[in-house]
This record gives sequence, structure tokens and C-alpha cells, in this order.
Amino acid sequence: MPTARQALLDAAHRALDEGPWRTVRMVDVAAVAGVSRQTLYNEFGTKGGLAGALLRRAADGYLAGVDRALTAPAPDRPAAVALWTVRAARQDALVKALLTGCWAEGLPRPEHRPGPRGRTAGRPPPTPEELVALVRDRMVAVSPGAAAGRCEIALRLALSCVIVPVPGDDAADSRALGLVREGARVAVPTAGLSGPSRTAGGRSPR
Repeated sequence: MPTARQALLDAAHRALDEGPWRTVRMVDVAAVAGVSRQTLYNEFGTKGGLAGALLRRAADGYLAGVDRALTAPAPDRPAAVALWTVRAARQDALVKALLTGCWAEGLPRPEHRPGPRGRTAGRPPPTPEELVALVRDRMVAVSPGAAAGRCEIALRLALSCVIVPVPGDDAADSRALGLVREGARVAVPTAGLSGPSRTAGGRSPR
């Protein structure tokens, strides 16, 4: 049985699916979750605190999927990570925004200011650079040397598919797989993966 916090986050995510974040009301989220409005405020403090918790949960869910992908046999890990990245971003607009830094209209945005009683003062949602670095660290931990380098290439290519998607589920997956196979044949980069490149994300690397 879900906790009150989980039920509130589920209710907030459903409300976001139905309309822009600016129209989501705390009282409605509490009602759908079956708890009092005071419980909602006790858990998250403010609407910004609720948004931050939603974003953290999206990031944690994506990283859990990366961990599952990295249990694949070593030769298959680059493709597994790339495909999960493309699919996760397609299925959840919050994951896409967290990976790319491109916030579609209507999505909640990260808030780094503490609300009443410091409810939002905990772990903030990761920036795109931080999220990609977390993926890199996981890849390096299980795929030392050249294998980790191939995973980094695959992740860069997956991010390009996320930012400039191909319409249609099958087409997007096929493109991701093709890019991964091509990337595995190129030289492994010596520089670490710091975030979306200029060609992929429209921003210069940091």
C-alpha cells in the first residue's frame, strides 16, 4: 500500500498529465490522494516543494532504469542504456526536461529556495549536467576502460535522439540502435562526459 507521500506524488503526476502545472491546485492533489490538505503541506511545504519532489522522483526512476540496463552483458550495455534513455524521455516529459534542460510549457521547474519549515531544503533535482554525470559514474563502475567509453558515446547519441526525436516509437528505437552501433565503431573519447554537447543540446560543454 502506498504511503501518503507516494499517493500525493502519484496524484500530482496525474494532474500534470491532465493540464499545465500552473493550473494544478494543492487541494485537488490532496483530494485525489485521499489525504488532507494539511498532510500535503506537512510533506512538501509549498507547491514548489511538491514540484521538486516530483522532479527528484523522475530522476531517481530514470537512474534506476539505467542501473537495470547496466545488468545486461557487457557488449549490450551501450545499447541498453541508450534505448532506456530514449524510452524514458519519451514516456515522461519530466525525464526529458531533466536530461536536456529544455522545459516545455506547462511543466514544473526546479526550485532551490526553501519553503516554510525548510521543506524544499533537501536534495534538489539534478541539473542536466549532474544527471548525465550520475549515469557516467554508474557506467564507469560496471564497465571499466573502453567499455565505459563506448557507453558514453552511446549516451551522447541517445541524448541527440531525445532532443531531436524521430516520430514513431519503432523509428525512434531503430534510430537509437543504429547510432549506438555506429558509435561503438568510432574511437573512444578521452574526455569525460559532462553533459549535452553543443550539437545535441544547443549549449557548449561545461
